Amino acid sequence: MQGPIPVVLPHTPGLDVAGTVDALGDGVDEIAVGDQVVGFLPMTGAGASAEYVIAPAEILTGAPRNLPLADAAAFPLVGLTAWQALFDHGKLTAGQRVLINGAGGAVGGYAVQLAKEAGAHVIATAGPRSTARAEAAGADEVLDYGSAIDVTTPVDLVVNLAPVTPEQLAALVTLIRDGGTLVNTTVWMPAPSDEARGVRGINLFVRSDADQLADLAARIGTGELRVEIAQRVALADLPALHAQAAAGELPGKTVVVLS
Repeated sequence: MQGPIPVVLPHTPGLDVAGTVDALGDGVDEIAVGDQVVGFLPMTGAGASAEYVIAPAEILTGAPRNLPLADAAAFPLVGLTAWQALFDHGKLTAGQRVLINGAGGAVGGYAVQLAKEAGAHVIATAGPRSTARAEAAGADEVLDYGSAIDVTTPVDLVVNLAPVTPEQLAALVTLIRDGGTLVNTTVWMPAPSDEARGVRGINLFVRSDADQLADLAARIGTGELRVEIAQRVALADLPALHAQAAAGELPGKTVVVLS
């Protein structure tokens, strides 16, 4: 990931942050000390795995009030990725068909919910351990992830969230109708296109957007979007959490708390 995220070591990890404003920099007037906020931090700066975090004021928005403040840190990166894949790049509209490949993960859960809320027909692929999550998120169809994807009617949009091979990614293009779009989040692998059929391949590099984040927070606040937390881990146990992630053993979205 040194290509898209060229961090310099030593580095404090963590892109998602939720907390209470403790102090303000010069000229900051859109937020106040004591505000409960959430944000998606710059990828190459110091991260959120710390007791205190310095964040650009323009990336922050108010945290939803209907869930614990720490839990609000679970949605910025994954929620923004889902939103930008579906709407900024995929231009998804009501009545369209979307295939979300790898829908059982954290981004996939938001992508399914947001696509359904937009009025799309959602086809999700998920593994055996995450099929129930994709169904609970509202997918119209759930297919087995990892096998040949049997889609008999072409889709308007494919969102790839899974670490597939180049051959598997290319196969997804064949499921898209003429003029459709493939949005790929595995940025180390270029998104293929089919120029003869007008199918565009787009690589998604998620960006911080406070307006979009505020929209997501509002939807969470009204119950339109659900935030799922798999586990909560103390900041002191961060090394063990990273070892768990490296071993591929994370059960889902993890929130790191101060104690």
